[in-house]
Amino acid sequence: MFARGLSRCGILAVMKIGILGTGAVGGYYGGLLARAGLPVVFIGRPAQVTSLQRDGLLLQTQAFTERVPVVAHAEASALSGCELVLCCVKSGDTEAAAAQLAPHLGPGTVVLSLQNGVDNAARLAAALPQVTVAAAVVYVAAAMEAPDHVRHHGRGELVLARWAPAPGQATPEAVQASFGQAGIAVELADDVDAALWSKLVLNCAYNALSAISRQPYGVLIRAEGVEAVMRDVVAECQAVARASGVALPDPWPAVLRIAASMPGQHSSTAQDLARGKPSEIDHLNGFIMRRGQALGIATPVNRALHALVKLLESPPAS
Repeated sequence: MFARGLSRCGILAVMKIGILGTGAVGGYYGGLLARAGLPVVFIGRPAQVTSLQRDGLLLQTQAFTERVPVVAHAEASALSGCELVLCCVKSGDTEAAAAQLAPHLGPGTVVLSLQNGVDNAARLAAALPQVTVAAAVVYVAAAMEAPDHVRHHGRGELVLARWAPAPGQATPEAVQASFGQAGIAVELADDVDAALWSKLVLNCAYNALSAISRQPYGVLIRAEGVEAVMRDVVAECQAVARASGVALPDPWPAVLRIAASMPGQHSSTAQDLARGKPSEIDHLNGFIMRRGQALGIATPVNRALHALVKLLESPPAS
């Protein structure tokens, strides 16, 4: 069961969990939690909710394929009473998500930002002062094959920022232990900034190039000239991070591990473009570009990748 902590008799206290944003990330983690028997409520678009209510969520992982019965609603009011909410929307939708959540969450709620980028938790916290917000760094390769079908391609661990729980709130340790019961590995971090920036570097290295080339990571990194471009992207990101006061370990070994551990994965940016949806490129290479401008650091490769993805997002001229 999901727990706030242990009672005197050692029984774990069940907690209601909400998932806002039932895409690949929300579907994967919410599906695992629901499969483990935890009380999970998914919030999605009406057509998706109808499918989930009727058929459940098809969770296709590297270890199993199973259709998981789920509770799904189209209105955020269904999150009322949730003690934990996973915010899994795109970075461009963060403020809109906060506006959806605000009327329905109280001071006992913890909101976890399972989003790309480095500033989403801060943006949520600014818009939701009545709740506790914590950042989570997500390392999972997953894709939505259909509105009710999540396919897992690799990894799945989380790095979660510690928070100081208010009386009655979930503790970081209880979340870690209970996610572990659902097969989700969670590392707790006192300072999550370096982990958020390290993930941003990986996204900047892969997302745009995967989208532009329409290639998965394993193919992409072996293509002529691509490794050199990636190294330039990483060097620019490191320079911006240093100037922002963030000390990063050498990101390059992690860049290589991504291709090895997720060789068949197409980036979330590639998936968005394939579906004709806006991408998060403004919060990835675009963030590095803007932050570099503010700090007086040139980021020409990140700028070029950002511009190319924005061109691909634009409808063809008539």
